[in-house]
Amino acid sequence: MTDNDTQPDPTPDDIPATLPLIPLRDVVIFPFMIFPILVGRESSISAVTESIEQDKFIFVCAQRDPEDEEPGIEGLHPDGTVARILQVLKLPNGLMKVLVDGLFQASATNITFPKKSHYRADIEVMRPPVLMNTELKALMRQLDTVFEEYVRVHRDIPNESLLGYDHIDEPLRKLYYVSANLLVDIPTRQSILEIREVVQQYYHLIRIINDELAILKVEHEIDEKVNENIQRSQRKFFIQEQIRILQRELGEDEEVESGEFEELQERIVESGMPDDVMAKAIEEMDKLKKTPMMSPEATVIRNYIDWLVALPWATFSDDNLSVRNARRVLNADHYGLEKPKERILEHIAVLNLVGEMKGQILCFAGPPGVGKTSLGKSIARALDRKFVRISLGGVHDEAEIRGHRRTYIGSMPGKIIQVIRKAGTANPVILLDEIDKMSHDFHGDPTSAMLEVLDPEQNSTFTDHYIDAEFDLSKVMFITTANVQYQIPLPLQDRMEIIELPGYLEHEKLEIAKRHLMQKQIAEHGLQGFNVRFEDDALMRIIREYTQEAGVRNLERSIATVCRKLAKEIVFTMSGSASRKKAEKDLFTVTPERVEEYLGVPKYRSRRLTRTGKVGSMIGLAWTSVGGDILHVDVSMMKGQEKLTLTGQLGDVMKESAQAALSYLRSNAERLGIAEDAFEKRELHIHLPEGAIPKDGPSAGITMIMAMLSLLLGKAPQPDIAMTGEITLHGDVLAIGGLNEKLLAARRHGIQRVLIPEDNAKDLADVPKKILRGLKIIPVATVDDAIPHVFGYPRKRKPSV
Repeated sequence: MTDNDTQPDPTPDDIPATLPLIPLRDVVIFPFMIFPILVGRESSISAVTESIEQDKFIFVCAQRDPEDEEPGIEGLHPDGTVARILQVLKLPNGLMKVLVDGLFQASATNITFPKKSHYRADIEVMRPPVLMNTELKALMRQLDTVFEEYVRVHRDIPNESLLGYDHIDEPLRKLYYVSANLLVDIPTRQSILEIREVVQQYYHLIRIINDELAILKVEHEIDEKVNENIQRSQRKFFIQEQIRILQRELGEDEEVESGEFEELQERIVESGMPDDVMAKAIEEMDKLKKTPMMSPEATVIRNYIDWLVALPWATFSDDNLSVRNARRVLNADHYGLEKPKERILEHIAVLNLVGEMKGQILCFAGPPGVGKTSLGKSIARALDRKFVRISLGGVHDEAEIRGHRRTYIGSMPGKIIQVIRKAGTANPVILLDEIDKMSHDFHGDPTSAMLEVLDPEQNSTFTDHYIDAEFDLSKVMFITTANVQYQIPLPLQDRMEIIELPGYLEHEKLEIAKRHLMQKQIAEHGLQGFNVRFEDDALMRIIREYTQEAGVRNLERSIATVCRKLAKEIVFTMSGSASRKKAEKDLFTVTPERVEEYLGVPKYRSRRLTRTGKVGSMIGLAWTSVGGDILHVDVSMMKGQEKLTLTGQLGDVMKESAQAALSYLRSNAERLGIAEDAFEKRELHIHLPEGAIPKDGPSAGITMIMAMLSLLLGKAPQPDIAMTGEITLHGDVLAIGGLNEKLLAARRHGIQRVLIPEDNAKDLADVPKKILRGLKIIPVATVDDAIPHVFGYPRKRKPSV
């Protein structure tokens, strides 16, 4: 350790023009400030060593980035302080503790950093003139005031700081003392050293303190508000406890609590819950009596008891078992849907005979907009039961079905128990909507939880995690809905009776629009008092040219758009009460010609105009999640490498079907009359239009083989014919699915003849007669059976070998 000898205070003239420089992190040293510096960088140790060996003067300044280990010259603030080293202590870890005394404010005019050395700076010592005029005296008094208030308000500055300040009379010492004791960031401290005039430094320092005082006052107000809230809560708790003690002394508290608990026990007894559940409820009530009412545990227990009491353990609604009433309600609410209606009437008929029947779990599967959800509401209305709906789309947590255990904060029962409480009866109709859209993740698999709910042999003892008691769901009538049957897990399908709801034909949509949609939209748009009429041809044009769907949702939206346009017309024609009466007498008719005026350019053109026989083009039938549709298959051939190109965003199964079709044609080319060199040095291209829509499945196999055969033979197919069927390498046509939807699509698009696999002929019995009306169904077993029907001439069969 090196100690300095007693020597007189230096003057600015004693300071050398060039000094060693030490960059500082997170600190700004002011004149008249003694401060210890921990030195660790080799360059800084070298600078301290040189300073000690010479006159002990050193220049200290802050670096711009405190995280920079070796700052460049640009990374140093040029304004700093000339200091004198008072003590140096070498530490065992190689560091050096240096005690410096700030002397003068200075500025580095030039900084250098020689290799393997330390920073050096040519400095200019500031010699600001200090004139004790009126302005400076006022500034000193102002500084006294604001600094005293700053120390008083700031909780981290000790009051002893004012004792040292009160004994200072010199303006510069006051300025630097206050600057050194401010708890502000480095840039703010550094900004004081960047000012050369003392008066301006005073102004700047007072401005900084005032800004800090404003922030401190806001912080103090926030603290007071927080403490006030805490004190208010504590005071409320203390007062409540005092009142409780006084009531206990007077015997009133026991009367109030006993009254509440007697009422709660009476509700438990009257709830009709089973004996084991009642015993659990009474046990929880005993815990509640011993628990302070202000504790969180009391709230948890009370919520649990309230849920147990609120459930309809023994509350049932009386079923209306009139078959005639059920038929009237179902027919009034829905047009068509004969199969699901018949199933409901069968169920009600059985209930008339046996009184109780398990296993009433139906699944309505069909495209969007065909009335699955509304049919569930109609069933509940026909039976006079409460109706509740649970949307399962996007449900991915098993706890949403079974609930959370009471150990979790904010836990509550699952959706099943919640809707049971909402219904208020133990035998409602519960609609589980979009059951095919449930998913699963690390939280669990909700479809597994649904197995118990939908199993008639298990749901009589359904246990919710929150209720932790068995609840009988066997009296509940569950109805589920789905768009795509194959997306429902097989164990769930096994527990339900699946009823397919096909899409609507044009005449059915017309009847639905006339019976339901039109009156509904006229009422919703305030047109009941006006003579508004839709012509049948106008509705049919909306159906054909503005909607293309299996259901009627877009049709309803289009009718709503027309009603809005009519409402605007009517309002514009009215200017008073007399004109309203006149408007009510006027006839507002929606004609086919005005449909385009209301709805704009038609969205869908009729495909009848494009369905003329073309070589290399065939029409297939496809199944989609929104119903059936037709599928165009186009084939072309060009010179090039022998290969098969497939476009139109086809899936792997469809690509394999195309390859199988090509292999069949090549292996049977001679027998089918195809030229021997038809495939040599030629590229075959198969394209399915509407390439933005993914397509997959094997049922387009026969369509692709006929399209290729048409091109290779140069023969156009017969008009108004479509087909569906999977093919094998031997030319057999295999059965397909979705026959009902595909035939409906053919009927919707005006196709007259349809080729189907012979194995699907038996399924025609399940197809509604109204779909088959006007269609000629031709079952085929092989490709050879289909050729005469497609090309319109008989072919002599040749042996394959």
